[in-house]
Amino acid sequence: MASTIPFHQARRLSVAPMLDWTDRDCRYLLRLISRHCLLYTEMVTTGALIYGDRDRFLAHDEQEYPLALQLGGSDPAALAQCARMGEEAGFDEINLNVGCPSDRVQSGSFGACLMAEPELVAEGVAAMRAVVNIPVTVKTRLGIDKQDSYEFVADFVSKVADAGCEVFILHARKAWLQGLSPKENRDVPPLEYPRVYQIKQDFPHLHIDINGGIHTLEEVKNHLQKVDGVMMGRAVYHNPYLLADADAMIFDDNREVLSRHQIIEAMLPYIAKRMTEGRPLKSITRHLLGLFQGLPGARRWRRHLSENAHLPGAGIHVLQDALQLVG
Repeated sequence: MASTIPFHQARRLSVAPMLDWTDRDCRYLLRLISRHCLLYTEMVTTGALIYGDRDRFLAHDEQEYPLALQLGGSDPAALAQCARMGEEAGFDEINLNVGCPSDRVQSGSFGACLMAEPELVAEGVAAMRAVVNIPVTVKTRLGIDKQDSYEFVADFVSKVADAGCEVFILHARKAWLQGLSPKENRDVPPLEYPRVYQIKQDFPHLHIDINGGIHTLEEVKNHLQKVDGVMMGRAVYHNPYLLADADAMIFDDNREVLSRHQIIEAMLPYIAKRMTEGRPLKSITRHLLGLFQGLPGARRWRRHLSENAHLPGAGIHVLQDALQLVG
C-alpha cells in the first residue's frame, strides 16, 4: 500500500523513530492505518550496519513506503557507506540522529552531543549527499545542557544547511546530557515551540518539522500553520488508530479507512509469514495492544494478547480469539 502522493508531501506528518518500538512489524501496522504519513526505522548505528547483520537491520516490506532510515554515527566515511546501503535497500530518505541523549550514544560520540560539533555534522551530511540521490535529513534538539540559546541552535542549523541539508526535524526541547535519563529528557526539559517557529521564519528556504509533546491531529494542523511538517511519537505508538483520520485531515485523501477489525484481518497473513521466518508472535502483538484503546473490550483485548501470545504453540488463533472480545 505505497503512498500515491509526492514524497515531499509525505513529510507533512511522520512517525518518529523510536528505539525498540518502530521495528518493521510496527511500521507494517501503521501503514495499514495511514497510506501517506512518513515512517522511520529505529536508529541503526553505522557500526551495526558495517560490521553486523546488515540484512536484518535494513529489512522491511515494500508496503511500508514512504520510509526513512535513521542512522546513528559521526564518522563521515562510515555515514556515507551506510547511506549508500540504505539507498540500495530502497529507503526513501536517510536521517541522521543528532538528538538522542543516552549515555550509550554519547559514549559513541553521536546523538545529541553532536550539536556541539556542527562542523562534523556538516561533514557527515556532505559525505552522505555525495553518494546518494535521496534526501539526507537531520533530527536534532534545540540545544544541549547550558548551550541552549536560540543563537546556538540557529548557528547549528545554518552550518549544517550550508552542507546541503534541506530538512531538519527539531525536537522542541533541549537535551541534558548529564543528570537526566533518556526518558526524563523526553519530558523534563520544557517544550519551546516558538523557537522552532522562529527557525522556520529565519530559514524560510528550509523544510522544518516540529516534534515533541504532540498528541492529536488537531495539534498537528495547528503546527502546520507555522512549520512545514509534524512528527508524532509515543502518542501514535500507544494509540495507533489515532492515524486513521490523518489521510483525510492532513493529506486530503478521503478514501475509506480500514476498521480496527479489518486491520487485524489484514495483518494475519503478514504475521503468519513472519512467524515462519522465526519471529515470535509476542514480538509482533506487543505493537497491537493499543489498537482498540478507548473502546469497550480494549482491556480484554490487551489481557488476552499479553497472557497468550508468549505461550508455546501460540499462533494467529490468539488474535482471532482476541477479536471476539472487542466490539
